[in-house]
Amino acid sequence: MHDIRAIRDNPAAFDKGLTSRGLEPLSEELIALDDARKAAISAAQGAQEKRNALSKEIGAAKKAKDEARAQELMAEVARLKEEAPALDAAADAAGKALSERLSAIPNIPGPDVPEGRDEHGNVEKSRFEGRGLSEDGRQHFELGEAMGLMDFETAAKLSGSRFVVLKGQIARLERALGQFMLDLHTGEHGYTEVVPPLLVRDEAMFGTAQLPKFRDDQFAAVQGSPEMAQESGAPNRWLIPTAEVPLTNLVRESILSEDELPLRFTALTPCFRAEAGAAGRDTRGMLRQHQFSKVELVSITAPERSAEEHDRMLACAEAVLKRLDIPFRVVTLCTGDMGFASTKTYDIEAWLPGQKTYREISSCSVCGDFQARRMEARYRPKEGKGVHYVHTLNGSGVAVGRALIAVMENYQNPDGSITVPSALAPYMGGLTRIEGHR
Repeated sequence: MHDIRAIRDNPAAFDKGLTSRGLEPLSEELIALDDARKAAISAAQGAQEKRNALSKEIGAAKKAKDEARAQELMAEVARLKEEAPALDAAADAAGKALSERLSAIPNIPGPDVPEGRDEHGNVEKSRFEGRGLSEDGRQHFELGEAMGLMDFETAAKLSGSRFVVLKGQIARLERALGQFMLDLHTGEHGYTEVVPPLLVRDEAMFGTAQLPKFRDDQFAAVQGSPEMAQESGAPNRWLIPTAEVPLTNLVRESILSEDELPLRFTALTPCFRAEAGAAGRDTRGMLRQHQFSKVELVSITAPERSAEEHDRMLACAEAVLKRLDIPFRVVTLCTGDMGFASTKTYDIEAWLPGQKTYREISSCSVCGDFQARRMEARYRPKEGKGVHYVHTLNGSGVAVGRALIAVMENYQNPDGSITVPSALAPYMGGLTRIEGHR
């Protein structure tokens, strides 16, 4: 959420940030909405102040035995009292209109973010070649189906498209990847493991900016039938699209001390996304599923430490792929390709020999105080007075399903088997090669 006071102080900078994202300038519209909000509040407060003053005059008139004046004043107070609900409602409506407009506007890119219209404007930051960029071999779904351990047909019977059933050794390989990542981030990188709820309320989704802008990309869950839920007034709950939502909201509506920062959380959870805007994209295989597993990283920091924390989070995510010896590159997303809540994002893209290209496996974003304002998450500094909004960061550490794809394709053998990476050996019960049912 944006701070309207900051927009008023520097409308040109705000509009420049929006135009770098390919959006129209909005400062004039927002300042007009804020003016309307202030005028409505002023009218309601002025009417209340007048009522209070007239009430005192009534007492003075009665004391002076001026009954005519007292009756006149009482009639005016009654009229003002009758108008008060409408004035209060107008003030509330004006505040809501401004808030709703602000909540639909993306974060402003940082000054060091490259400008660009789409993914073609992203800038490569670094590479790790690991075991080398092989361009030979099959795609993961061809390998998995040939071994009888990856079943999309049965998943479609159960749930429809964009689901998969994993079996046997590949199912174990996916579990091993998740456990390996958790152990790395908690044991070496200092993150606190959390098992969060998978269903969250509207307020939590709003806090991390999945609502209201991306409602169509989410899966809603209601108790009982939709008709029963509507009649009972039961709140919607949402299946989490990422553990970023519950982990970041752990600090909502709270005031932390600076000594508590940074907070670092990690979780391995299923994630659920409707992929409403992905029709026709990546329809084969596991790259774009409605349900997938991911290890999430979330940091809560003081503002002056967030840039440093962003680089640290990126290094933690990179460590996963380096231990697995998976080739990857890091790109800095341009202004036109960044996520809604982000002020700067690094994407890690793993090399997939089957596709002969790099594909995103992790995004690490710093959001500044954008989410904190939506959640009312603040901290009290050790020096100085008052409270300030924290900065929030999130990243994949990494997407487990996509890591499974990367391992299968980079460790495939000419006979269709898959060598187990040495980093996963402790989690595979001595299994060094996946051969399936061949």
